[in-house]
Amino acid sequence: MYITAIGHYLPDYRVPNDYFLNINGLTDDWIYERTGIKTRTRANGEDNTNTMGIKAVQNMKDRYKLDLSDVDLIIGATYTPVDTVATLAHVIQKEFDIRNARVLSVSTACSSFLNAIEIARSFFISGIASKAIVLDSEHNSFYGNETDPKAGHLWGDGSAATLICKERTDEDNPEIVDIQTKGLAHVGKGPEAVYLRPADVGLVMPDGRDVFINACTYMASELVEITSRNNLAIEDLDYVVPHQANVRIINHIAKELSIPKEKVITHIEEHGNTGSASTLIGLSMAREMNHIKKGSLMAFTVFGGGYSAGSMLLKF
Repeated sequence: MYITAIGHYLPDYRVPNDYFLNINGLTDDWIYERTGIKTRTRANGEDNTNTMGIKAVQNMKDRYKLDLSDVDLIIGATYTPVDTVATLAHVIQKEFDIRNARVLSVSTACSSFLNAIEIARSFFISGIASKAIVLDSEHNSFYGNETDPKAGHLWGDGSAATLICKERTDEDNPEIVDIQTKGLAHVGKGPEAVYLRPADVGLVMPDGRDVFINACTYMASELVEITSRNNLAIEDLDYVVPHQANVRIINHIAKELSIPKEKVITHIEEHGNTGSASTLIGLSMAREMNHIKKGSLMAFTVFGGGYSAGSMLLKF
């Protein structure tokens, strides 16, 4: 599989840490020291998960001058849907008039992007599809409880989209060399550590310590596992794109695996935790700025509430 195109959308509005002092009593220094976040993106009154997803696909379409009429699979990834019946993927199909595509949406918290890629791979292997739009969009601020001192200050909004093809269409298309995911609901606090219950408390994280411990453990082990399986070492990686949940988690993994800071792609300081879209946003931003050299190896590593984890290896 090859990444043919990529795009993203981030709302212009930023919420600074000082905003939370009168909301949940947390200071700028306290939040930054513990999370690495200075500001977070916030959707305006006109934006939601669907509109941000549309803007990410439009950004991708414009950047690469794409004709999307022959796309035969659309997979939306989100845990903050506008509608659980008419899903994110359906909205994309209608907006871009993609008439011959299968559509589905998936939710595995912040692992959703990699699970969506795995599903696309299955469709490609079976011969059912060969050209897929995979997109992530999260409207965390709509569900997040700002008064929650444990997690109310973490959430950012944003979206990203990619076009994945079974065959390479250009020599600059990065190859998806390998991908893996796993469910971890049996580990630690599992489904009770972080959850979103719209009719009750919204998006909360009752046990951030358990999330931190397991995210550090499994995001590191995912990198070791996927590199080892491909006869590579961690030092062979040129870039690592971790899920942007907390800079302390990212730094812990980098220290444990001796990954130099310059190899780690992050954007959490400005955008906050943008959920399942965070890694794809990071890749899209890096590609837009031409930061990735030809021949480079890149690994993604993610951890999602519930729990779940995954990793992906790209060759440029």
